[in-house]
Amino acid sequence: MKLRVALFFAGLFGALAAVFILLSFGTDYWLLASESCHPNPEGTVGPGGVTIERGDVLVQEDHKDVTLYHEGFFWKCSFGGNMEDDDLLWKLWFTNQPNSKVCMHAYLFPFPVSHQTHNATEYDSAIIYRGFWSIFMLIGVAAVVLGGFVIICAAPFASYRLYKAGGSLFLTSGIFLLCVVVMYVLWLQVLDVVEVYIDHQRSTLCPNFQLSISYGLSFMFAPIGIFFCLLSGLLFLLIGNSIKLECH
Repeated sequence: MKLRVALFFAGLFGALAAVFILLSFGTDYWLLASESCHPNPEGTVGPGGVTIERGDVLVQEDHKDVTLYHEGFFWKCSFGGNMEDDDLLWKLWFTNQPNSKVCMHAYLFPFPVSHQTHNATEYDSAIIYRGFWSIFMLIGVAAVVLGGFVIICAAPFASYRLYKAGGSLFLTSGIFLLCVVVMYVLWLQVLDVVEVYIDHQRSTLCPNFQLSISYGLSFMFAPIGIFFCLLSGLLFLLIGNSIKLECH
């Protein structure tokens, strides 16, 4: 009876782990970013190289345009909009809007590194970093899917080896996906790639360039899936050991 209850919860947690991990893997909202250029404040250089002082009158266009980005494992998309647009967030979350959205494959192109903003060594290092991130992601997703099939084959209590193999695959998936999350946080929060990009844009494009970065729903799904993955993996290992003891 206890084994059946444990198997029920292990299966439930394993199913939830697979759902959240596949959602995190299949949706392209690990990263949400927006960049804009605000008007020159007092004391900065305006058009024609003239310094703007207090009391000067400057006629210029309304700088309320913003470029939005969202990125995941498969795609990196961007589109322009206006900060006063009430439907801007809806356009961000639905990938078929607006028509001006531009998407490109994101497998080996980590935001915001590019040939224009970083030197060749930094760019190559970023590609390698992104490559390992992608490989770990694929291993984690493949392990949880394969583990689910192994557990289905093991039911009901057919072989303790299959339960232990399925539990090991769930644990492997959780560990690799935990590395994926940690690597992503390190990329955005610890390494200086974002600061280098901002400095380059301010020196070449706009002195008051602003970049805002936040984590999206795809990123939020990953830790939830990892938690259920590790929990179900441990339960399946315990179930396998219990069946082995009963058989002997």
